[in-house]
Amino acid sequence: MTQAAGRIFIVGLGPGAPEQQTPQAGHALAQATDLIGYAPYVARVKSGPEVVRHASDNRVELDRARHAIELALAGRTVAVVSGGDAGVFGMASAVFEAIDHGPAAWRGVDVTVIPGVSAVLAAAARLGAPLGGDFCVISLSDNLKPREVVHRRLAAAAGAGLVIALYNPRSKARPDQLGEALDLLRTILPGDVPVAFARAIGRPDERVILTDIAHADPEQVDMSTLVLIGCPLTHVIDRADGGKWLYTSRRVDETCA
Repeated sequence: MTQAAGRIFIVGLGPGAPEQQTPQAGHALAQATDLIGYAPYVARVKSGPEVVRHASDNRVELDRARHAIELALAGRTVAVVSGGDAGVFGMASAVFEAIDHGPAAWRGVDVTVIPGVSAVLAAAARLGAPLGGDFCVISLSDNLKPREVVHRRLAAAAGAGLVIALYNPRSKARPDQLGEALDLLRTILPGDVPVAFARAIGRPDERVILTDIAHADPEQVDMSTLVLIGCPLTHVIDRADGGKWLYTSRRVDETCA
Protein backbone atom coordinates (compact mmCIF):
# COMPACT_ATOMS: atom_id res chain seq x y z
CA MET A 1 0.00 0.00 0.00
CA THR A 2 1.41 3.39 -1.03
CA GLN A 3 1.87 5.97 1.72
CA ALA A 4 -0.30 9.03 1.15
CA ALA A 5 1.69 12.12 0.27
CA GLY A 6 2.00 14.69 3.00
CA ARG A 7 2.78 18.37 2.76
CA ILE A 8 4.30 21.29 4.62
CA PHE A 9 2.72 24.66 5.30
CA ILE A 10 5.20 27.27 6.51
CA VAL A 11 2.94 29.67 8.39
CA GLY A 12 3.49 33.21 9.58
CA LEU A 13 1.31 33.69 12.67
CA GLY A 14 1.45 37.49 12.64
CA PRO A 15 2.75 39.69 15.45
CA GLY A 16 0.47 38.30 18.15
CA ALA A 17 -3.06 39.71 18.00
CA PRO A 18 -5.49 37.05 16.72
CA GLU A 19 -7.09 39.48 14.27
CA GLN A 20 -3.68 40.05 12.64
CA GLN A 21 -3.38 36.41 11.65
CA THR A 22 -4.49 35.98 8.05
CA PRO A 23 -7.43 33.75 7.03
CA GLN A 24 -5.03 31.83 4.78
CA ALA A 25 -2.86 31.04 7.80
CA GLY A 26 -5.91 29.89 9.76
CA HIS A 27 -6.98 27.61 6.90
CA ALA A 28 -3.53 26.01 6.73
CA LEU A 29 -3.36 25.49 10.50
CA ALA A 30 -6.78 23.82 10.43
CA GLN A 31 -5.41 21.16 8.06
CA ALA A 32 -2.31 20.35 10.10
CA THR A 33 -1.77 16.99 11.76
CA ASP A 34 1.50 18.26 13.27
CA LEU A 35 2.77 21.64 14.50
CA ILE A 36 6.48 22.39 14.54
CA GLY A 37 8.20 25.53 15.81
CA TYR A 38 9.77 27.51 18.61
CA ALA A 39 7.82 26.67 21.76
CA PRO A 40 6.17 30.10 22.35
CA TYR A 41 4.90 30.17 18.75
CA VAL A 42 3.54 26.63 18.89
CA ALA A 43 1.75 27.58 22.12
CA ARG A 44 -0.06 30.42 20.31
CA VAL A 45 -1.84 28.02 17.94
CA LYS A 46 -5.27 26.80 19.00
CA SER A 47 -5.85 23.22 17.83
CA GLY A 48 -7.54 20.01 18.90
CA PRO A 49 -5.92 17.27 21.00
CA GLU A 50 -5.41 15.15 17.88
CA VAL A 51 -2.79 17.57 16.56
CA VAL A 52 0.75 16.59 17.55
CA ARG A 53 2.85 19.50 18.82
CA HIS A 54 6.62 19.44 18.32
CA ALA A 55 7.94 22.45 20.28
CA SER A 56 11.64 23.20 20.49
CA ASP A 57 14.27 25.77 21.47
CA ASN A 58 15.07 28.81 19.33
CA ARG A 59 18.46 27.67 18.03
CA VAL A 60 17.51 24.41 16.30
CA GLU A 61 15.91 25.73 13.14
CA LEU A 62 17.52 23.22 10.79
CA ASP A 63 16.64 20.31 13.07
CA ARG A 64 13.04 21.53 13.05
CA ALA A 65 13.06 21.84 9.27
CA ARG A 66 14.44 18.32 8.75
CA HIS A 67 11.87 16.91 11.16
CA ALA A 68 9.07 18.63 9.24
CA ILE A 69 10.31 17.20 5.94
CA GLU A 70 10.54 13.69 7.34
CA LEU A 71 7.01 13.93 8.74
CA ALA A 72 5.68 15.17 5.39
CA LEU A 73 7.39 12.29 3.57
CA ALA A 74 5.64 9.95 6.02
CA GLY A 75 2.26 11.36 4.92
CA ARG A 76 1.67 14.00 7.60
CA THR A 77 0.38 17.53 7.01
CA VAL A 78 2.85 19.71 8.87
CA ALA A 79 2.50 23.37 9.85
CA VAL A 80 5.89 24.93 10.55
CA VAL A 81 5.09 28.13 12.44
CA SER A 82 6.91 31.41 12.97
CA GLY A 83 5.85 34.68 14.55
CA GLY A 84 5.21 37.53 12.14
CA ASP A 85 6.06 36.47 8.61
CA ALA A 86 7.86 33.13 8.31
CA GLY A 87 10.01 34.50 5.50
CA VAL A 88 11.40 37.39 7.58
CA PHE A 89 14.05 35.87 9.87
CA GLY A 90 11.69 32.91 10.25
CA MET A 91 11.44 29.23 9.42
CA ALA A 92 10.90 29.48 5.64
CA SER A 93 14.59 29.92 4.85
CA ALA A 94 15.52 27.06 7.21
CA VAL A 95 13.15 24.65 5.46
CA PHE A 96 14.45 25.52 2.01
CA GLU A 97 18.06 25.36 3.22
CA ALA A 98 17.40 21.85 4.53
CA ILE A 99 15.85 20.82 1.21
CA ASP A 100 18.74 22.36 -0.74
CA HIS A 101 21.34 20.36 1.21
CA GLY A 102 19.27 17.22 1.83
CA PRO A 103 18.56 14.03 -0.11
CA ALA A 104 17.15 14.33 -3.62
CA ALA A 105 13.82 12.91 -2.42
CA TRP A 106 13.26 16.00 -0.27
CA ARG A 107 12.86 18.14 -3.38
CA GLY A 108 9.58 16.38 -4.07
CA VAL A 109 7.94 17.58 -0.85
CA ASP A 110 4.88 19.82 -1.32
CA VAL A 111 5.78 23.08 0.45
CA THR A 112 3.52 26.14 0.68
CA VAL A 113 4.66 29.37 2.37
CA ILE A 114 1.83 31.33 4.01
CA PRO A 115 2.66 35.03 4.45
CA GLY A 116 2.04 36.83 7.71
CA VAL A 117 2.02 40.35 9.11
CA SER A 118 5.64 41.02 10.04
CA ALA A 119 6.53 42.79 13.29
CA VAL A 120 7.97 45.71 11.33
CA LEU A 121 4.64 46.26 9.56
CA ALA A 122 2.62 46.00 12.77
CA ALA A 123 4.95 48.45 14.53
CA ALA A 124 4.91 50.87 11.60
CA ALA A 125 1.11 50.89 11.53
CA ARG A 126 1.00 51.55 15.26
CA LEU A 127 3.43 54.49 14.88
CA GLY A 128 1.92 56.11 11.78
CA ALA A 129 3.87 55.86 8.52
CA PRO A 130 7.59 55.62 9.30
CA LEU A 131 8.11 53.29 6.32
CA GLY A 132 6.71 55.80 3.84
CA GLY A 133 10.11 56.05 2.18
CA ASP A 134 12.88 53.54 1.53
CA PHE A 135 13.74 51.28 4.45
CA CYS A 136 15.60 48.10 5.36
CA VAL A 137 15.33 45.35 7.95
CA ILE A 138 18.44 44.08 9.74
CA SER A 139 18.83 41.42 12.42
CA LEU A 140 21.30 42.32 15.15
CA SER A 141 21.84 38.65 15.97
CA ASP A 142 25.38 37.46 15.30
CA ASN A 143 24.51 33.79 15.67
CA LEU A 144 24.71 33.24 11.91
CA LYS A 145 26.85 36.16 10.74
CA PRO A 146 29.85 38.03 12.14
CA ARG A 147 29.18 41.12 14.22
CA GLU A 148 31.46 43.09 11.89
CA VAL A 149 29.07 42.34 9.01
CA VAL A 150 26.15 43.61 11.09
CA HIS A 151 28.00 46.87 11.75
CA ARG A 152 28.97 47.35 8.09
CA ARG A 153 25.36 46.89 7.03
CA LEU A 154 24.11 49.31 9.67
CA ALA A 155 26.61 51.97 8.59
CA ALA A 156 25.74 51.50 4.91
CA ALA A 157 22.00 51.74 5.57
CA ALA A 158 22.30 54.83 7.74
CA GLY A 159 24.66 56.48 5.28
CA ALA A 160 22.22 55.82 2.45
CA GLY A 161 19.39 57.57 4.30
CA LEU A 162 17.29 54.44 4.90
CA VAL A 163 14.91 53.95 7.80
CA ILE A 164 16.22 50.92 9.70
CA ALA A 165 14.14 48.29 11.48
CA LEU A 166 16.12 46.10 13.87
CA TYR A 167 15.05 42.56 14.69
CA ASN A 168 16.62 40.47 17.50
CA PRO A 169 17.96 43.65 19.10
CA ARG A 170 19.01 42.45 22.54
CA SER A 171 19.08 39.24 24.55
CA LYS A 172 20.62 37.89 27.73
CA ALA A 173 23.36 36.35 25.62
CA ARG A 174 23.95 39.62 23.72
CA PRO A 175 23.22 42.44 26.20
CA ASP A 176 25.64 44.94 24.64
CA GLN A 177 24.87 44.55 20.95
CA LEU A 178 22.10 47.15 20.68
CA GLY A 179 24.17 49.69 22.59
CA GLU A 180 27.05 49.13 20.16
CA ALA A 181 24.70 49.57 17.21
CA LEU A 182 23.26 52.80 18.58
CA ASP A 183 26.75 54.17 19.28
CA LEU A 184 27.72 53.44 15.67
CA LEU A 185 24.58 55.08 14.29
CA ARG A 186 25.17 58.20 16.42
CA THR A 187 28.38 58.81 14.45
CA ILE A 188 26.36 58.92 11.20
CA LEU A 189 22.88 60.27 12.00
CA PRO A 190 21.77 63.62 13.46
CA GLY A 191 20.93 63.36 17.15
CA ASP A 192 17.27 64.30 16.62
CA VAL A 193 16.49 61.41 14.27
CA PRO A 194 13.43 59.65 15.77
CA VAL A 195 13.74 56.22 17.32
CA ALA A 196 10.86 53.96 18.37
CA PHE A 197 10.94 50.92 20.65
CA ALA A 198 7.79 48.95 19.78
CA ARG A 199 7.30 45.98 22.07
CA ALA A 200 4.72 43.20 21.64
CA ILE A 201 2.51 45.21 19.30
CA GLY A 202 -1.07 43.96 19.35
CA ARG A 203 -0.61 41.91 22.52
CA PRO A 204 -1.79 42.78 26.03
CA ASP A 205 1.73 43.73 27.12
CA GLU A 206 2.25 46.15 24.22
CA ARG A 207 4.55 49.09 24.94
CA VAL A 208 5.78 51.89 22.66
CA ILE A 209 8.57 54.31 23.57
CA LEU A 210 9.41 57.24 21.31
CA THR A 211 12.78 58.95 21.65
CA ASP A 212 15.64 60.05 19.38
CA ILE A 213 19.00 58.56 18.47
CA ALA A 214 20.84 60.82 20.93
CA HIS A 215 18.79 59.60 23.92
CA ALA A 216 17.82 56.03 22.94
CA ASP A 217 18.44 53.73 25.94
CA PRO A 218 19.11 50.06 25.09
CA GLU A 219 18.10 49.06 28.63
CA GLN A 220 14.46 49.68 27.58
CA VAL A 221 14.65 46.94 24.93
CA ASP A 222 14.25 43.16 25.00
CA MET A 223 13.89 40.45 22.35
CA SER A 224 10.17 41.16 22.01
CA THR A 225 10.94 44.70 20.87
CA LEU A 226 11.13 45.98 17.30
CA VAL A 227 13.58 48.89 17.18
CA LEU A 228 12.81 51.39 14.44
CA ILE A 229 15.41 54.03 13.63
CA GLY A 230 14.31 56.86 11.42
CA CYS A 231 16.29 58.89 8.92
CA PRO A 232 16.63 62.66 8.44
CA LEU A 233 13.32 62.56 6.51
CA THR A 234 11.40 60.96 9.40
CA HIS A 235 9.18 63.50 11.19
CA VAL A 236 7.19 63.60 14.43
CA ILE A 237 3.63 64.98 14.54
CA ASP A 238 2.17 65.98 17.91
CA ARG A 239 -1.38 64.64 18.13
CA ALA A 240 -4.28 66.49 19.71
CA ASP A 241 -4.62 63.75 22.36
CA GLY A 242 -1.01 64.15 23.50
CA GLY A 243 0.35 61.21 21.53
CA LYS A 244 2.65 61.34 18.52
CA TRP A 245 2.78 60.04 14.98
CA LEU A 246 5.89 59.26 12.97
CA TYR A 247 6.06 59.49 9.21
CA THR A 248 8.84 59.50 6.64
CA SER A 249 8.60 61.89 3.72
CA ARG A 250 7.99 60.34 0.34
CA ARG A 251 9.90 63.05 -1.50
CA VAL A 252 13.70 62.80 -1.57
CA ASP A 253 16.23 65.15 -3.15
CA GLU A 254 19.95 64.71 -3.74
CA THR A 255 20.89 66.36 -0.41
CA CYS A 256 19.00 63.81 1.70
CA ALA A 257 21.48 60.94 1.51
